[in-house]
Amino acid sequence: MSTATSPLRFTIAVAALILGGTGGVAAQSMPDGENGRYVLSPVADGVIRLDTRTGAISTCSNTGAGWACYAVPDERAALDAEIGRLQAENERSKTELEKLKAELAAREPTVSGKIDEPLPKTDSLKKAEPKVAEGERKIEIPLPSDRDMDRVMSFLEQAWRRLVEMANRMQKDVSGKI
Repeated sequence: MSTATSPLRFTIAVAALILGGTGGVAAQSMPDGENGRYVLSPVADGVIRLDTRTGAISTCSNTGAGWACYAVPDERAALDAEIGRLQAENERSKTELEKLKAELAAREPTVSGKIDEPLPKTDSLKKAEPKVAEGERKIEIPLPSDRDMDRVMSFLEQAWRRLVEMANRMQKDVSGKI
């Protein structure tokens, strides 16, 4: 048992020395956290890398082909862009408002404040009396002539006769079938 475990222990020890030595070389070649550009923090999938100069965050993981880092979407950048867009829109609105105020000031002054005489009270349901100019105008609707009335009466008489004839025929058909 000791002969079987000793080569295994030896292999583990050699691997630890090799990995430990490689880790020491990597630690020596990388600048320390205070002066380096990147700050690395271990996570379950690999490492999160923070770029201290730009503030960009990346996730790094060891794929089969080697280590690969991918930028994490930055919500703050999107929020900053939206804030900038809204501020620009606000500035445009302020400029338009100033133009409208200038146009309003250029117009003739209107009555502002309290006036000496009270406004006359009016009944909103009461019809306004026609003015003199409106009273002179008359709308005339021509009435139908006697000839037009005769034509309408003859049409109605014919329609009534036809309706009565149709009702009589229907009654005969129904009574004949019963």
